[in-house]
Amino acid sequence: MSTTKGFLPSDTARHHRSCILEVLKEALEEANLQAREIDCVAYTKGPGMGAPLLSVAIVARTVAQLWKKPLLGVNHCIGHIEMGRLITGAVNPTVLYVSGGNTQVIAYSEHRYRIFGETIDIAVGNCLDRFARVLKISNDPSPGYNIEQMAKKGKTFVELPYTVKGMDVSFSGILSHTEVNSVSILGKFGSIRHIHCFSQDDSFIFKPDVAHKMLSSGECTPEDLCFSLQETLFSMLVEITERAMAHCGSQEVLIVGGVGCNLRLQEMMEAMCKERGAKLFATDER
Repeated sequence: MSTTKGFLPSDTARHHRSCILEVLKEALEEANLQAREIDCVAYTKGPGMGAPLLSVAIVARTVAQLWKKPLLGVNHCIGHIEMGRLITGAVNPTVLYVSGGNTQVIAYSEHRYRIFGETIDIAVGNCLDRFARVLKISNDPSPGYNIEQMAKKGKTFVELPYTVKGMDVSFSGILSHTEVNSVSILGKFGSIRHIHCFSQDDSFIFKPDVAHKMLSSGECTPEDLCFSLQETLFSMLVEITERAMAHCGSQEVLIVGGVGCNLRLQEMMEAMCKERGAKLFATDER
């Protein structure tokens, strides 16, 4: 992973190619299984970055032919959900799938998984990653984790755009707003970085006077912005998840995806579940 640009498809594919056979060997050893005991070979078919998906698909097809086993392509999203159900014991949950490339509320209805709500622009993980880049927050171990730790030190809530449209959410406006405000804050606590910011519909454009006003007022710190960003993003996600629960009559919530390991998101979702007499399951519990 690049320290400044995140995961690059070519580098990620190269990493997968260098590790996949060792991972396969370790998996068989840990499960105490031989190749002849495997029923089939499954691999992630998509969605995702093309180069890494292709590199793994080639190995999967080769292994399936060598072992004379059926080959099964798995949908990335459904893989997260079914793995989460298996690990947590959730029976029929409303699923919040949140990662760098996905933000969806999903439930099983009429014999198939259906999307009840989703982002209409960028994913929540992508929003967090881009925000971390503007504030020059380290990628080690991950931008989202470092934002979570900084947010714990935040004391002042800064009002940010809250955009819920029915069952869907929008993060482009809040990202543009925080990018602009963080420019001024970096000027106070570090170095100013001038950025031209546009929302999905070009409705918000960077104006230098906004940055200078925030800079001179000193109304918040980078930690305050991390805190405010998390509270706003996660409140939106809890809201649309609760609506889907009400629609489906569900008493379970399952959070899957990389952003799902955020303890503050789990805490907020747990509070909502308790109010409804429901139960929360989180795949990525630390």
